[in-house]
Amino acid sequence: MQVIGFEWDSGNWPKCGKHGVDRQEIERAVRVADFRVVNPHPSEERWRIAAPAASGRYVFVVIAYRETPEGTFIRPISARYMHQEEVDLYEQQRQKALAKSSK
Repeated sequence: MQVIGFEWDSGNWPKCGKHGVDRQEIERAVRVADFRVVNPHPSEERWRIAAPAASGRYVFVVIAYRETPEGTFIRPISARYMHQEEVDLYEQQRQKALAKSSK
């Protein structure tokens, strides 16, 4: 799948921005994430992503892929900074998944 950019509008930006995470942090987290989890949703497939921001704080992002005539866009649904307990759990799950995939 060739992704050509991020889809931002008045529907998703306020929801993401209200938690203090800026667009650059969200986009970076999506780009550098090496572990994604399917987030079951009744109307569309969504993905959960966690990754460190440039500041070192971890960001949790839920995204969907949107197909348009121009191509595929990543649409952030929500984003927030993670608590340390969540970061620890995420790192445990990530290490297990990466170990499985390397076998």
